Formats: sequence, structure tokens, C-alpha cells
Amino acid sequence: MIQVKRIYEPYAAADGYRILVDRLWPRGMTKEAAQIDLWAKDVAPSTELRQWFHHDPAQWKEFEKRYKAELKVSGALEILLPEIRKHKTVTLLYGAKDEQNNQAVVLKELLVRQL
Repeated sequence: MIQVKRIYEPYAAADGYRILVDRLWPRGMTKEAAQIDLWAKDVAPSTELRQWFHHDPAQWKEFEKRYKAELKVSGALEILLPEIRKHKTVTLLYGAKDEQNNQAVVLKELLVRQL
């Protein structure tokens, strides 16, 4: 099972294996509070794409398209898949305020399709 969760939400045992999928460390979050098992910077959107998107919901569809293209070229998703297969429950953690329009939602969709 793969789920997504804001990193600012409290840790829960039901989270299973916790993977941070942001390129930047979340503002104000300590490593102890984050309780991550893996920081997968390579699957995060590029700095250029992140800055272009700037969490504007009007650009969501184009962001999603560009982000999927980045992942395909980078091969980062294929590197992450074996790690995910080792765990029954995986939680993809992100820092964005928008719970519907963020890279973790896109990643979950792609990972579920490949598992």
C-alpha cells in the first residue's frame, strides 16, 4: 500500500516506511520530528520545474505532464521501485500545503501502476 501525507502531520506507526519526496528539506522540520526512512531527492521535481509551477493549481496539468517526463528521462522512479517493494506500507511525504496538487500525488499514481 502506498499513501501520501504532509510531512508536517504527526508521525503514525501506520505510515510504515516513510519516504520524503521533496528536493528541499521542509522548512522548520527537524530530522527527529520528520522520522523519515529515506530522503529520495532524485524523484523530486527539478528546481526549474518546481519554481515554474510555484504550486499554482491553474498549471497543475502541465506540471504533471512535465514532471512525468522528467521522471521518465531520469530513471529515478526505477531506482526507487525496488526499495518500495521491500515494504508492506509506504508513505510518500511532501511539504506542500496543497494536498491534491503536489508531486507525491503524481508519484503515487505512477508507482501504483508499476507495482
